[in-house]
Amino acid sequence: LPPTAVWSGMTGQAIAMSATADRPTDDTTARLGTLFDAHHQRLYRLARRLSRSAEDASDLVQETFLRAARHTASVPEGAGHEEAWLVRVLINLARDRWRQLAVRKRGAGDAALSTTPVVADSETALLARSIIWQALDRLPPRRRAIIVLYELEGVGIPAIARLLGVASVTVRWHLSVGRRELAAAVNGRRQEPSGERHD
Repeated sequence: LPPTAVWSGMTGQAIAMSATADRPTDDTTARLGTLFDAHHQRLYRLARRLSRSAEDASDLVQETFLRAARHTASVPEGAGHEEAWLVRVLINLARDRWRQLAVRKRGAGDAALSTTPVVADSETALLARSIIWQALDRLPPRRRAIIVLYELEGVGIPAIARLLGVASVTVRWHLSVGRRELAAAVNGRRQEPSGERHD
């Protein structure tokens, strides 16, 4: 096997899968290829919703498939079960990243909520997206994932509960609280004078 197997994602960017660590068998490599072909578009779309940039989203998808490469035997059979496993891994990786970013922001005095440029079609769209990202940044990781899955991805409450390993009532509670927190954050951001933040 070559040291790196490369699959091309839906964005045209190559996603490199390191094969040097575990040296998977031909069967494992074939399974990973099948998983990638079947699920990478859905995973990238979700990762893009959870990430500030296309590069971050591609990194999340790559990390998800690297995790699958290391634990191929743990990936259940069947398209729906495979997808649920991969989505759960991707969400957990995203939550870990958010936590790390939150720690770094606190360590840096939380000088800025957003440093990554966001591409948009107009100034209004850019401002709206920036405000929403800043509001999402304030949510705890699990709540943020639930809001993104439900509001942006259209995933149902029972499916979210299964993905995150929580009760449906917990998902509903996070949605209710998260919507209020988002509204408060967005309204507060709009009322702040330009260039100032009040936490």
